[in-house]
Amino acid sequence: MKAEGALSITMSQAEKTDMVDKARIAIVLWLGDKVLRDVAKEPTATSMWSKLESLYMSKSLAHRKFLKQQLYSFKMMESKAIMEQLAEFNRILDDLENIEDGGALVVCCWEDEEGDVSHLGNDAL
Repeated sequence: MKAEGALSITMSQAEKTDMVDKARIAIVLWLGDKVLRDVAKEPTATSMWSKLESLYMSKSLAHRKFLKQQLYSFKMMESKAIMEQLAEFNRILDDLENIEDGGALVVCCWEDEEGDVSHLGNDAL
């Protein structure tokens, strides 16, 4: 993300300020409450974006472990819409793919009527 000073020299200062303000507003509108609390005090879109990257795109071992735990413990539930569950599952995979060097192990779990948990791994896909 470009800072205000790095924008086109053909733009007026008012246009640059307006564009940067709109970028910050767009970021704020897309963030959930929990994430917004972490970055709301950042004055510009550039600093907000940098803070988001440092908080959530970290390749730390703890973050990787957390994402893998989310993936391995993910369960499809009959009470939730399938599209909602697939979107959540894909989000977890995307987040993990963004910080993994290689491919992620895909494991799908579901619970049948008797409460038994079944697994489907990469080799079966």
